[in-house]
Amino acid sequence: MFARTREDIAAVRRRDPAARGSFEIWLTYSGMHAVWGYRFAHWLWTARAFFLARVVSQYVRFLTGVEIHPAAQLGRRVIIDHGSGVVIGETAIVGDDVLIYHGVTLGGTSAEGGKRHPTLGNDIVVGAGAAILGNITIGSGSVVGAGAVVVADAPADSLLVGAPAVARPKRGTKAPVDDFGYTDPAIYI
Repeated sequence: MFARTREDIAAVRRRDPAARGSFEIWLTYSGMHAVWGYRFAHWLWTARAFFLARVVSQYVRFLTGVEIHPAAQLGRRVIIDHGSGVVIGETAIVGDDVLIYHGVTLGGTSAEGGKRHPTLGNDIVVGAGAAILGNITIGSGSVVGAGAVVVADAPADSLLVGAPAVARPKRGTKAPVDDFGYTDPAIYI
């Protein structure tokens, strides 16, 4: 547990230029408090203490303004910067080294059971106020722009902007090609 906490703090120091020290991060970063609270709630959830897990989850939400369902799956070094207003749904999966800014929703689009929330790969940045909705997959290395509404799958190393978001290859990455060696021109729209 302490090793994971040190890993989280190191990740914040690496990615947040406003972070001045480990003690400050440990004491004042509500996004990190939300992730640490989630981990306890998730542990309870996996131990089949569903009600207690939900109570812990809602208490952490009350304290931090971040709601992470205890059944969601978060990877290592996930950072929620500025914390408030983030919602991560029950069947969401978030990979390693993901940076999420305030106001982000990883939400569902269906009231039916099963997988209904998004899957985020590794090393993704999700801008403030973005909404990623439904059982879709965002490829590793992608960046979701602030305010984007993403409702479709995106390949790795995409830049997703707009509402609904359009996936473009990030600058410096090679555009994906189909089986015939052609690039889909729609990715540049």
